[in-house]
Amino acid sequence: MATSGSNDASHSPSPVGRGVEPLRAGQGNSFLLRKLHSLSGIVPIGAFLIEHLLSNFEALKGPAAYAAQVKFLNSLPLVRVLEVCLIFIPLAYHALYGVYIAMRGKANVIYYPWAGNWMYMMQRWTGYIAFVYILQHVIRQRFMGVSLPEHPGAAFHKVQMELANPWMLAVYVIAMIAVCWHFSYGIWLFAAKWGITPGVKARKRFGYVCLALGIVLAGMGLASIYAFVGPDYKNAPAEVAPAQSRVVAPASAGDDSNQYLTLPFLDA
Repeated sequence: MATSGSNDASHSPSPVGRGVEPLRAGQGNSFLLRKLHSLSGIVPIGAFLIEHLLSNFEALKGPAAYAAQVKFLNSLPLVRVLEVCLIFIPLAYHALYGVYIAMRGKANVIYYPWAGNWMYMMQRWTGYIAFVYILQHVIRQRFMGVSLPEHPGAAFHKVQMELANPWMLAVYVIAMIAVCWHFSYGIWLFAAKWGITPGVKARKRFGYVCLALGIVLAGMGLASIYAFVGPDYKNAPAEVAPAQSRVVAPASAGDDSNQYLTLPFLDA
């Protein structure tokens, strides 16, 4: 009896210590922060990107049209509050938390050359490019040199002078492609993560939609850049009156100086 009791005791299960509960969907700060990061990339940052590209597309119509667009945007009610709450704060959060996520992740395209791995790597590096570009762009265009909110007529000339530097022109072209790629693939990721495109076929089809959107947005951005550096509006005046004047070039039929005249709009 003693032996049997001893054997029973020796084979009794050991007490199991308490472990850590797994992170479940909807629980934990990381889940919420990532969801907010994903959402902020679409609204409001993505919406602002599209608006910004459409506004810059006005440069194809000349300095006066571009100045009118800048003046309109800066005349919106509570524009500075909107600028801080809907642009600067969401952009700062999306950029900084995005860098944090990217620094913690790994993409090994040498040993795991899958399409998803390449996409992850491209999304990470285009995010880095977008972060550095947007930071310098906001500082240089918004807070350095002539203040565009007070002088919208100087907007075209200010951008044109910056793009006159070949290095800055190259930065703008590369950054434009990177930003549009990052946003378009971000839309695809958003739809997949939020359950909008369940299934492989739905995600594949939506991938083509996102690709087409990225190409269109990049084309608009590159066309806008060309408007500043192309021959149509070369040597634009330092400032135009967007509401009362338009730009006509050249000053005379035989003038090759590409100087501009500002003429008052005629009422019909």
